[in-house]
Amino acid sequence: MIKIGVIGYGYWGPNLVRNFAELPGVTIAAVSDLDPKKLETVQRRYPAVKRTTDFQELLRDPDIDAIAVATPVSSHFALGMAALKAGKHLWLEKPMAETSLQARKLADEADRRKRVLIVDHTFVYTGAVRRMAEMISAGELGRIYYYDSIRVNLGLFQRDVSVISDLAVHDFSILDVLLREQPTAVSASGINHFPGTPENLAYITLFYDSGVIAHANVSWLAPVKVRQILVGGSKKMITYDDLEPSEKVKIYDKGVSFTDDPKAILEMRVGYRTGDMWAPKLDATEALRVEGEHFIDCIENAKTPQTDGRLGLRVVELIEAATSSMRGRGETVYLQRKEKIA
Repeated sequence: MIKIGVIGYGYWGPNLVRNFAELPGVTIAAVSDLDPKKLETVQRRYPAVKRTTDFQELLRDPDIDAIAVATPVSSHFALGMAALKAGKHLWLEKPMAETSLQARKLADEADRRKRVLIVDHTFVYTGAVRRMAEMISAGELGRIYYYDSIRVNLGLFQRDVSVISDLAVHDFSILDVLLREQPTAVSASGINHFPGTPENLAYITLFYDSGVIAHANVSWLAPVKVRQILVGGSKKMITYDDLEPSEKVKIYDKGVSFTDDPKAILEMRVGYRTGDMWAPKLDATEALRVEGEHFIDCIENAKTPQTDGRLGLRVVELIEAATSSMRGRGETVYLQRKEKIA
C-alpha cells in the first residue's frame, strides 16, 4: 500500500486528492495547507485523512511514501527538495520550478536518491495526445511540417507567473512527447496590459533542426475558451479540439505534393490530395487517473516516469527562453544543440 501526503489544497490539490483516493493500492495519509478553512473541506470529504497546517509533519512521517506538491510555483523548489531529502517520492505540479537551475537540482537530487520524480504535465496522459504520439511515432503522418496551437480564455490571471508559464507550458510538454526532438531556437512576443502583473498574451514560435516549426498563441484576454491544435504532415494531418465532448481528434487524409517534372514546369507544380476524414476512438480514462496509476507503477517497479524531472527541466528551459525572447521584443533565442529525446 502506497501512502501519499498532499501539500496544497487550493486549485489543483482537490483533484489530486480525489484521484489518489480512488486508486487501488493507494492511501491518502495526510493533507497540508496553510488555510484552516480548506482543511475543513478535507475533513468533510475525507474524515479519515490527517490534516495539518505544517507540511513538515508529512515529511517527518515515516509511513508516507510519496509527497504531492500542489502549491504556487515559487514554493516548488523548496518543498520538492525537502521532500526528496526526506526520502519521499515526489509529484510536482507544472512548471516544476521557477528556474532551470532549480529544476536541474531537483532532477539531480531525485536521481541521486533513487526517488521517483514526476511532473504533472497532465495533457501528456490524455487519450488524445497519446494517440497522436502513437501515430507520429509510427510514421502515419509522414514527415511533420508544423504544429499550430491556440490556447486562450478569459482569465484566470496569475500573480506569480506569465501566460507562458500557465498555458504555453502545456504545448511545450505536448511537443516534447510528440516530436521526441528539442527545438534549437525560440522567438516570442507578448505584452502586459495591466501594470504590476505578468504578461497576459503571447505568441511563441519554436524552430527545429528537422524543419518542423511550432507555434502557440496563448492568452488570458480572449472572450471565449479555445483549446485547439493542428499538426500537419506530408501524409496526413490532425486536428485536436480538447473542448469537443467527443471526436476530439480528427485525422485528415489531405496534403500537397510538388513536382520538378520539366513538362509540368509551366503548369501548376503543386498537387493537392483530398481523402477521407475519420475520428479514432480514444481512451476516455481521466488523464489524471492515468498519470496517477503511472506514478504508482513507477514507484513499485522502479521505472522512470514519462514526464520525469528531465522532461520537466526541458519545459522550464523553454519557458525561460520564450520569456527572454518576449522581454526582448521577439529577439530569437538560440538553445544549446541537443540530441533527439530517447
